[in-house]
Amino acid sequence: TRYFVDHRQVRVVGGQGGEGGHSFYSEPRKIFGGPDGGNGGDGGHVILKADRQMKSLSSVLPFYQGFHGERGGSKNCYGANGTCMYVKVPVGTLVKEDGKVVADLTQHGEEYVAAYGGAGGKGNRFFLSNENRAPTLFTPGEPGQERVLHLELKTTAHAGLVGFPNAGKSSLLRAISNAKPAVAAYPFTTLNPHVGVVRYQDYEQVAVADIPGLIKGAHQNRGLGMAFLRHIERCRFLLYVVDLSLPQPWVQLQDLKYELEQYKKGLSERPHVVIGNKIDLAQSRINLPLLKDQIDDRVIALSALTGDNLEELLLHLRELYDAYVKTEQSQGRSPVKW
Repeated sequence: TRYFVDHRQVRVVGGQGGEGGHSFYSEPRKIFGGPDGGNGGDGGHVILKADRQMKSLSSVLPFYQGFHGERGGSKNCYGANGTCMYVKVPVGTLVKEDGKVVADLTQHGEEYVAAYGGAGGKGNRFFLSNENRAPTLFTPGEPGQERVLHLELKTTAHAGLVGFPNAGKSSLLRAISNAKPAVAAYPFTTLNPHVGVVRYQDYEQVAVADIPGLIKGAHQNRGLGMAFLRHIERCRFLLYVVDLSLPQPWVQLQDLKYELEQYKKGLSERPHVVIGNKIDLAQSRINLPLLKDQIDDRVIALSALTGDNLEELLLHLRELYDAYVKTEQSQGRSPVKW
């Protein structure tokens, strides 16, 4: 079993350059042909490449060594360069070195050279001059760059489902998308972020992330804590899921916004909608008008279990997505597509 991993420390070393060749040209009746040792090949780079097929950093190894360049040959033949080593990482991977962000891989196919290979050495042909007609000097290849990097995954999705445990986030994601997260009657069923894709008739796709349930004090690392608050950072808009069957459901919304705001200022102010789940229960129908009186946000009442009123959520989700795309294009940026 591969477990979900969103943190990884990795040491990367570029390939060593090949040493220069050391030889002299010789054939019958041409004894002093001169030096003909070629240069060595350059070492291969270690390159991080974002791939949407990767969902976790669990397959990333703790150490990568680039391929070495080959030694220069006789007859002025250059050594072959070392091939680049590609390390696939999920889209949304943040690369840090000494606490500073050096790369942010948010697009499929985006690459970052984690460690450069060393330059190849010079063969004795390189040192030929009028003063030295028979050089014996050649240089070894340079070692590759060595770095220790911290990889941090922040799930890239358009919408994030935010709510307390057992609010019905996973059931809702199963109802509107192709994702199949585990659903059970106990808290913290969801231990990893799941991303489901909602498909529309015009072939647009909206990615919705099911974030593990938050509790009071999550910004102080209680419960699953900050381990998964970081996955909300990348979401362009938020879907607050509240359990309408519980007394005073508006208090849930206030607590959720407080936790997000304590983790990162302005996070709770992103475009959002409030989803009142479990409308199929009698107590929920009593609490719904009370919730609408207490808050100014739009409330969509639905049941993830029976499928009641899912259409309104899907239509509003598309409105939020279209507004996000329009905003990105007006600012000259390309929106994230799935």
